Amino acid sequence: MKISSLQRPAHITLGVMLATVSLSAFGFLGFGTDSWQEEVLLHDGSKLIVSRSQNYGGRHEIGQPSPIKEHTVAFILPSSGKSFVWKSEYGDDIGRANFGLLAIHVLDGTPYVVAEPNLCLSYSKWGRPNPPYVFFKHDGKGWRRISLQEFPAEFKSLNVSVYLGSREVEMMVRQGTVSSQQIAKANSEMRQPEYKAILREALPESALCPQYSSSPKAPIPMKPKAPQE
Repeated sequence: MKISSLQRPAHITLGVMLATVSLSAFGFLGFGTDSWQEEVLLHDGSKLIVSRSQNYGGRHEIGQPSPIKEHTVAFILPSSGKSFVWKSEYGDDIGRANFGLLAIHVLDGTPYVVAEPNLCLSYSKWGRPNPPYVFFKHDGKGWRRISLQEFPAEFKSLNVSVYLGSREVEMMVRQGTVSSQQIAKANSEMRQPEYKAILREALPESALCPQYSSSPKAPIPMKPKAPQE
């Protein structure tokens, strides 16, 4: 698994950045690429425009749509003009992207990413963290995984669109830019506590992916439930 980053001059727009890593097509149908932007509300009240893009492929059941194969996030920090790209890349061992994005935060010009392992195979691969998050910090050279203890206490919210069902992605693609108010409303309707806010306390084992055994039984998926209607 490789987490990549790019830094470019401030005058290059987010649209150009995203064009370097994806081409927009009707990916919500289960193929091609989807691209949209989100207005991310940071802990200090400022906002950050984030471009998101994902393509599809990998292992899936016959008759089911392809999972997300790769997800890319691009943004420019207004304070410094530095641009960053965080990428959840395809894992051969899990048959899809390694992570789902949960939050982007910034402190003193340093960006942080909160992600969740993508289903149970990825959860075990990334060490079965509890709470079930994987944290990244950009150290000026690249993205580095950090512990919960290293993750700033100021960061509390999940501030990107968490649930990426086909209907939700189609709506975001057609809309172009999703406001921070829309993101907050959708995330508030998530059912599991780990999607209400960034947890600092461990969840009970019953709420996590089960430990694998030698049984051929398929692992239980760990993923966001759809927002309440």
